[in-house]
Amino acid sequence: MSFSADTKNELARIIARKKCCRLAELAAIIKMDGLIQIGGNRKMSLHLLTESAAVARKVITYLKELFSVHTDILMRKKTKLKKNNIYTVVLASRPEVSEVLRCVGMTGKEGRLIEHIIPELIKRDCCRRAYLRGVFLGGGSVSDPEGDYHLEILVNDEVFSSDLCKLLEQYDLKARINKRKNWDVVYLKGSEEIIKLLNLMGAHNALLNFENVRIYKDVRNQVNRLVNCETANLNKTVNAAVKQVEDIKLIQKIIGLSALPANLRAVAELRLNYPDISLKEMGEMLEPRIGKSGVNHRIRRIQRIADKVREKQKV
Repeated sequence: MSFSADTKNELARIIARKKCCRLAELAAIIKMDGLIQIGGNRKMSLHLLTESAAVARKVITYLKELFSVHTDILMRKKTKLKKNNIYTVVLASRPEVSEVLRCVGMTGKEGRLIEHIIPELIKRDCCRRAYLRGVFLGGGSVSDPEGDYHLEILVNDEVFSSDLCKLLEQYDLKARINKRKNWDVVYLKGSEEIIKLLNLMGAHNALLNFENVRIYKDVRNQVNRLVNCETANLNKTVNAAVKQVEDIKLIQKIIGLSALPANLRAVAELRLNYPDISLKEMGEMLEPRIGKSGVNHRIRRIQRIADKVREKQKV
């Protein structure tokens, strides 16, 4: 199973203890996955479609406990792409459908559809958390933390996507909205924000797994940066040493090292004998000892002498 599927599976098995929280979570799932069908003789039914058997069980449990209604469940298999099972929970009695839709804030007293999240459903903090859990179960997904950090919720209603962002803002979660064909994609990108939302929804196992992967990635990236930095410094040191040896050999060939002042000659001979050591190590081998900056100063003087020799050679 993917990380997203594991997260949904964990959330689907959380049964809210309070009646208000169950209603809020059910309302969110119906808002995300519910379909209202109206047939002949004004026959009306409510269909909830999900790929998760655990979510289907949760919906049936909540409908039965909150409204004492009878539901049917149908199962079919997808024929394209991933051949997953599709579960459809069906509530077919018109009076019961009307009552459920009104209680979950889908319709008003006159039967008109309501696009906004009604405030009565999310008055309490526990209800807001349950509502977010239902929204994620209905249309959310989260990428594997091994890759990029990304959590998104597909919404087909602009008003609802705006309300959802406002709800997330109450927890300092700065969600953004992106258009994808006929959908609004409400998404979070930062790892800290995703962890916070997982915690709010109650996906504690998913949160721990996410944190473990994130910490491992951070340590691995830090080690890689240090190795790359050390490699770059080593390459820089080696290249500088090769250039220094070339300059010294040129001076030795054309004018001889004896033409150099004693302090420069000592550094030049040391570099020829030990081409791989650092400037600091060279300074410690000189008599008297000098610091890295002192060695570097003498090396630069030797380089200037070598440059003058090259200019004379061209002439």
